[in-house]
Amino acid sequence: MADILDIMDIEQPTAEISRESILHGDKAKKKYVTTKTVKRPEGMHREVFALLYNDSNKDLPPLMPTDTGKGYKQTKAKLGMRKVRKWMWAPFINPARKDNAVFHHWKRVSDESKEYPFAQFNKQVSIPSYTESEYNQYLKSEDWTQAETDHLMDLCQRFDLRFIVIHDRWDRAAFRDRSVEDLKERYYGICAILSKVKTNPWSNIVTTVNGEKRSYQYDAEHERKRKEQLRRLFDRTQEQIEEEQMLLTELKKIEARKRERERKTQDLQKLISRADTGNTPAINQVANNTADSHTPSNTTTNIARRHDRKLHKKKLTSQQRPIRTVEAVTVEWSGIKFPEARSTGVWLRSQRMKLPPGVGQRKTKAIEQELRQMNIDVAPTPTEPVCKHFNELRSDLALILDLKNALGACEYELQSLRHQYEALNPGKTLTIPASICNTNEETKPLGEIIDVVGSPSALNSTV
Repeated sequence: MADILDIMDIEQPTAEISRESILHGDKAKKKYVTTKTVKRPEGMHREVFALLYNDSNKDLPPLMPTDTGKGYKQTKAKLGMRKVRKWMWAPFINPARKDNAVFHHWKRVSDESKEYPFAQFNKQVSIPSYTESEYNQYLKSEDWTQAETDHLMDLCQRFDLRFIVIHDRWDRAAFRDRSVEDLKERYYGICAILSKVKTNPWSNIVTTVNGEKRSYQYDAEHERKRKEQLRRLFDRTQEQIEEEQMLLTELKKIEARKRERERKTQDLQKLISRADTGNTPAINQVANNTADSHTPSNTTTNIARRHDRKLHKKKLTSQQRPIRTVEAVTVEWSGIKFPEARSTGVWLRSQRMKLPPGVGQRKTKAIEQELRQMNIDVAPTPTEPVCKHFNELRSDLALILDLKNALGACEYELQSLRHQYEALNPGKTLTIPASICNTNEETKPLGEIIDVVGSPSALNSTV
């Protein structure tokens, strides 16, 4: 290129002499082509965009999973030196079939003498049998003939006690139509009679409870009523469903108002019991008066005058107001009241063991802690006796926890009164006489407690 430019007298472009031009000369520089990356659209997540394209050619990912072989670890085939066991295409007979049909399958040569393994799953129901004399002696019925009974037992044998199929295959041309309940009642009645007459291994309806044999008793009338109730429940109109929902809502409101009345009654009972046993401010007032007075005689006189003044006020109020008898409100405590299951349709027996919503979470955890200490399961199997005794146990545990809390509150109040007395009388400790602390006697009012304790000198003498 440089020679042609010299012949044609064309000036060559002057290039700067550099280290690169001396070393490499006229070698063309390699151009690296940069692939243009596809920009992710705005608003699309990175994970979703990665599913669309995996390279610059915008090729979609394959629909079927492929194995590229580029894993973290190449699996190596484990080849042993032992010989492979031989297989053979062999005939076999299924012992569960009675037609002696021959089939073929692949099986190992070592298992050639073994039976067909799936024949063990052919479980059949054993149907009782009876003779002519046994039928005439034990199984005669006015409603069922012997031909009908034989036909029923034959269908039970053929269809493995699938009574819906038996009812469908019933010969209505030769015998009168029977319902499913009639068929079940006749079959289980025959089984119960034969289980008492003779002991057969087929008697699968007989169970042993505490060494006593009990047979299954089928209640056909109950089944008829149950199916009739289900049919009525299924045939309800939309208006009847709405009316039932409205009645359930009203029932919940009535129960809420009843619980509110019970709560108010309990609060009223607590106030009445506090008024009968005396309150803390009166005791504090007596203690302050004893601190201000200097002589025991003056203190006793002041207390007696105050007591007479209260009695006089009570007489005046009783004369002004009409006399009426007030019955004592007694609230019986029975622990936890478990509601009965009143849901329509099918319900689980385990719902009877569910704690009512009135029980707090703290009390629920405390009851569960007590059960764990007694090595009792928190959620046992909900059988009928287990539900009854488990609910009674938790009710008693709740009552014990409430009594413990009440005892702790009483001890705390007694301790606070003792500290108040020691603060008013430095260097002395208060001991309550046994006549006041005796729990077998009825709770005494405040006036009788003052009469028993007496003046501060009497209190000091009891210390």
